[in-house]
Amino acid sequence: MVRNRTAWATAAALMVATLGVAAVPASATSATTATPATACPTGWGSGAETRSAATTESVTNIRTGRHACFDRMVVDVPGAGTRELGYSVRYVSRLHQDGSGRPIAVGGGAVIEVRVAAPAYDPATGKPTYPAKAGQRLTGVNLTGYRTFRDARFVGSFEGDTQIGLGVRARLPFRVWVATDRVVVDVAHNWTGAR
Repeated sequence: MVRNRTAWATAAALMVATLGVAAVPASATSATTATPATACPTGWGSGAETRSAATTESVTNIRTGRHACFDRMVVDVPGAGTRELGYSVRYVSRLHQDGSGRPIAVGGGAVIEVRVAAPAYDPATGKPTYPAKAGQRLTGVNLTGYRTFRDARFVGSFEGDTQIGLGVRARLPFRVWVATDRVVVDVAHNWTGAR
């Protein structure tokens, strides 16, 4: 009987302690228990990245976005899925248009050449599917406020490849990946992974 009373007393004391802790308002917790800011992904490099695949589906849009750790460019190729999307992404000292060899000026401390193995025109008619002119800024892209991106130029689309010049602040790490119907290029804000 004494044993049962002791067990009940211990259980009651634990319940009161638990309820007391749960009743402490969130504003009363100390700052040292706050979760620290998550570091940005690291391990990206600045060497060329390629993927051997190609599609006859056409590029219809190129867009950009700002994220906490990187700036992003997305090249949309509806109908291409993932298996047919190929690319070549690399830093270049000068950017030259395929076919003509004409140099294309791109602003920034470093230039990334983005090639997507998809035409920016309808292969059957030759009609453009992405409204841009060689050497001009990407249609609808405004890079104001970006931490890494400085300039983005349409270079051209020749023999089934679309070529883009991406000007960045400096030579920074990047990654390239494929999602359904799009090629994605992320360029980090720095080398350290700090936010």
